[in-house]
Amino acid sequence: MNGADTAWITVATALVLFMTLPGLALFYGGLVRARNVLSVFMHVYAIAALMSVLWLAFGYSIAFGDGNAIWGGLGKMFLIGIGPDTLSGTIPEVLFFAFQMTFAIITPALIVGAYVERIGFGFVLAFSGLWMLLCYAPVTHWIWGGGFLSDGGIFGDTGVRDFAGGIVVHETAGLAAILISVVLGPRKNQKHPPHNPGFVMIGASMLWVGWFGFNGGSQLAADGGAAMALTVTHISAASASLSWALWEKIKFGRASLVGIVTGTIAGLASITPASGFVGPIEALVIGGVAGILCQEAVNFIRNKLKIDDTLDVFAVHGVGGIFGTIMIAVFGAGAWAAQLGSLAIVGVFTLVVTFILIKGIALVTHLRVDEETEANGLDLAVHGEQAYNIES
Repeated sequence: MNGADTAWITVATALVLFMTLPGLALFYGGLVRARNVLSVFMHVYAIAALMSVLWLAFGYSIAFGDGNAIWGGLGKMFLIGIGPDTLSGTIPEVLFFAFQMTFAIITPALIVGAYVERIGFGFVLAFSGLWMLLCYAPVTHWIWGGGFLSDGGIFGDTGVRDFAGGIVVHETAGLAAILISVVLGPRKNQKHPPHNPGFVMIGASMLWVGWFGFNGGSQLAADGGAAMALTVTHISAASASLSWALWEKIKFGRASLVGIVTGTIAGLASITPASGFVGPIEALVIGGVAGILCQEAVNFIRNKLKIDDTLDVFAVHGVGGIFGTIMIAVFGAGAWAAQLGSLAIVGVFTLVVTFILIKGIALVTHLRVDEETEANGLDLAVHGEQAYNIES
């Protein structure tokens, strides 16, 4: 065991959890109507708790067990046989479990942005839990757990390069998000602006800080590789923030706060798969392009396709993660066949599993709330609480 590596991954684990709680909750919560903000907080918080238990029970074993090239098996469920002295590389395996658990938390939580303001709470829990176990965990095994997309798999000695989750996290969450948006249908009234852009900025700032653990921690060591991953993560976020704001100014005559911080997230998602393989100049390019590319994806999905992916999960996370994965090959840090082939395989698998889960779970619990609840807001009707109690 290496003490420095252990200390850094302990910090990184806390940072990645911080991305979801409270970062993502505030980022998403500020974007919805005031009458729905607590429902968003509830979704994100409950998912964090449920994924933690399920990751302990089955998820970690499916993803990192000693099974075969497709399935990790159940040999490590409930951390059977893993103690404080059991190592994974140079860190305790229980710490590696905890670090990866925070990824299993944020990935289904990202999907929340697609269905806010109209989803049934029971459906959220059932779908998120099953999706993490049957979609996210297997994909994690394929790419990070020694599965068939990694080195020595179907693409030969050079498997797919996905440093911190362009495919594992962002492509899977993005595709699941847009599919569930289509099946669920649009909100009855989509004309409400974000109720609290300040929440959005604070949440994005927390995500930015937490992303240092997300990408820097994925080096699994306290070394120069972690330092470079952290640095390029920051550069891409900054570059995308500026390019988004500039493109918004050119197109609409003003740059908005919600816009610039959405650009930040686009830059962060785009650098995620490449952060262990590129330098600052490449990160500057990735972020600069991502700010414009993801903004155009938002406009296309929202205005051309008329899909109510409410908080633009696919346009920002999905498109960003896919773009960053391809840029690894563009910059010569990965093989074209492995990058594109893995994107295609995981994409098809994600869509099929997600569709089956949506239809299956909808048979046993309400997919969507009734029209009255949607109109009045989910906070009071579903959870019996209000975010803002203004006394006359």
